[in-house]
Amino acid sequence: MSTPTQVYDSLLALLTPTASWGRHRSHSEVSDGLKRIRRIVLTEGIPEPGRPPLRPRIWKLMLKIDSLNADEYLRWVTMGPSAVSTKIKNDTFRTLATDTQFKGKVKEDMLIRLLEAFVWKNHVGSERDGLPFTYVQGMNVLSAPFLFTLPSQLEAFACFSTFIEQSCPLYVQPTLVGVHKGLKLLDQCLKIVDPELFDHLRSKNLSAELYAFPSVLTLCACTPPLEEVLQLWDFLLAFGVHLNILCVIAQLLLLRQDIMDSPSPMKLLRTFPPLNARPIIGVTVALVKDIPEDLYRELVAHPFSS
Repeated sequence: MSTPTQVYDSLLALLTPTASWGRHRSHSEVSDGLKRIRRIVLTEGIPEPGRPPLRPRIWKLMLKIDSLNADEYLRWVTMGPSAVSTKIKNDTFRTLATDTQFKGKVKEDMLIRLLEAFVWKNHVGSERDGLPFTYVQGMNVLSAPFLFTLPSQLEAFACFSTFIEQSCPLYVQPTLVGVHKGLKLLDQCLKIVDPELFDHLRSKNLSAELYAFPSVLTLCACTPPLEEVLQLWDFLLAFGVHLNILCVIAQLLLLRQDIMDSPSPMKLLRTFPPLNARPIIGVTVALVKDIPEDLYRELVAHPFSS
């Protein structure tokens, strides 16, 4: 096992200089570098805090953010309140409300500014092809890790916009079609990997729609602590948002005996235990091999393809 310093130095070497990614390196070098970074994220995790911090650079790399447009962002910001401004403000003050570390760094006006800018960006660009976007439930929580992690609001906006529009667009449609599909897939996967646990939950009339909706909607960002959420998101950004469904199942399996022993499992599942990213990632990776190929294809596609 490498020390955190060794892991940090390995990642820093792969990321330096960031500007050379895709510009001065061959395709095979870029591909090999990304594979090595993903392997480290999977096996060791990103050592934080570090100087300079590596998570912002790795997140931008995974999202393929290699340029920023400050003028465009300022344009959206200066457009002021949007038609869904009241809806945004009804949610932003509740965002990670019990996390003092988050509240100390990310003020409510930063959340509002980013979300309003996102709405304006997609309203003005609504004539283009593709899915429409506006503000929907859960976007406030999905934006929170980006505002906390990235060093500037401009970078947070670029990462959040790209993430929503490319990684999980069906999760933020007005009907939350991707979320509901994900919940159905969660039931299907759980039935395969642990039929006894699935049957026990069903005997209590519990489907994923009832106990896993917040965790699927927010990619587990609703479950503290934030530092563990960020580690889980390192994994999801590196390997795919679809794996969050298996991450939720992993949490169930880590809680399995308590669930099986409980006459009222919903009391346990109403609030999931504090997130512990490394065991969850370990169980998730082990679960992948148990999912049939056709079901796994559905899992991979569900955040962005209907």
